[in-house]
Amino acid sequence: MSSAVRFETVGLRYDAYGPEVLRDVDFTLPAGSFHFLTGASGAGKSSLLKLIYLGAAPSRGQVTVFGQETTRISPADRTSLRRRMGVVFHDFQLIDHLTAFDNAALPLRVAGQKPKAYSEDVQELLNWVGLGARIESYPPALSAGEKQRLAIARAVVGRPWLILADEPTGAVDDDMAVRILRLFVELNRLGATVLIATHDHELVGRSGMPSLHLDRGRLTQVPA
Repeated sequence: MSSAVRFETVGLRYDAYGPEVLRDVDFTLPAGSFHFLTGASGAGKSSLLKLIYLGAAPSRGQVTVFGQETTRISPADRTSLRRRMGVVFHDFQLIDHLTAFDNAALPLRVAGQKPKAYSEDVQELLNWVGLGARIESYPPALSAGEKQRLAIARAVVGRPWLILADEPTGAVDDDMAVRILRLFVELNRLGATVLIATHDHELVGRSGMPSLHLDRGRLTQVPA
């Protein structure tokens, strides 16, 4: 099976003289796989995701995403690669002057699709994540849990090849967490590679999916 993501002896530091936040990280995510990324706060989970979605470059080693070494691709290829990803950010990164519908539909709009082509699908997805009644609301009027569900809808609306989620169930109740997990599992069944960073060990155990575990910047558990 081809790999979606490969890390080879990767190190990351944000300051030239600061400590490494990731150290000698080696792993491969096969295309179409589903993994959790676990570890205590500060272990480096968000930093690892950032390297995959091209939000940072490794200080050493090599990160490859869908066969492309991330520090060597052209700006055009970088844009194309990012459009194949759906990212659920820990801080949501919603656009306050757009409605819930327009936030969720943004990846489709950027890709050049017309509202008539995607309106029904976006509404169905917002209903799935429990935001059907908030479709015309703006992010400042939403609760933290609603913002989180909207961020998830935006990340998956375009059926991306790779889904990266940073604590996607941190602000929702248990029932909604299970519902969101089912959405990720279904997208994985349709072919998406999924990597979810989480503190929710109950969710990990319930899923039965394999985990990578970070401890102070080092991977201490990697699935075979």
